[in-house]
Amino acid sequence: MTQRFIEFVMMQAQQAALFLGRIPNPQTGKPEVNLEIARMFIDQLEMIHEKTRGNLTSEESEILTRVLSDLQLSFVQASGSAGTPAAPASIDEHEEPTPAPAPAAVPDQPSEPAAEVEHRKKFTKSYGN
Repeated sequence: MTQRFIEFVMMQAQQAALFLGRIPNPQTGKPEVNLEIARMFIDQLEMIHEKTRGNLTSEESEILTRVLSDLQLSFVQASGSAGTPAAPASIDEHEEPTPAPAPAAVPDQPSEPAAEVEHRKKFTKSYGN
């Protein structure tokens, strides 16, 4: 099972690398960059990392962590070379950030079970965008 898990992680990483332009497209022979799809593969690996925390062998955990770090760095580099700004372009130094409004408490509703809250979690990451 360890070998299969590592193969799965490496296949996902290879797909992300393909869309980061690190591997030439097999059909055209040229590197192509599609940051949206690359981000999807990186986010999937991040989700797997979070969901399997504490259940991996040290080898599996080390490989997954190393692959994620490498892909995240490559994503930042690819997004910088693709002309995608890493931060919002118009930030006024004197402008105070507006705090997000606090969610209104609803006293008559019972608290949600932990399983429902866990089900609704979304895994989104920003790698320099």
